[in-house]
Amino acid sequence: MSFLVLKAYVRLIHFDLYLARGNFATLYDKVHKFPLGRETPGSDVVERICSAVDMACIWYWKEALCLQRSAATACLLKKYGIPAQMVIGAQQMPFKAHAWVEVDGRVVNDKPYMPEMYDVLDRC
Repeated sequence: MSFLVLKAYVRLIHFDLYLARGNFATLYDKVHKFPLGRETPGSDVVERICSAVDMACIWYWKEALCLQRSAATACLLKKYGIPAQMVIGAQQMPFKAHAWVEVDGRVVNDKPYMPEMYDVLDRC
């Protein structure tokens, strides 16, 4: 298991604790206020981080929710100097909410058509 996968796993636990307590506001603040790292990102850092989070989700002891997965991905990307945004969207009928991560307006951790399926409620 790579060090990046371990970091992703720890982030999943971190955000799972907020969700378990029903503390959505704190989770949102942590992602929104997470500082952008000063590193100059490599060309493949987005793909490596998204893959690490995917791998961490496979090894996670329970299903990682889209909000938890997206919060972890956004914070890891920011840590490595990528200005990522966690996006929260909803659809009316039937009601569904979903979260994903965008970098420069491009979905990086989900299907590229997510913004077309959901009305964007917020970007953090």
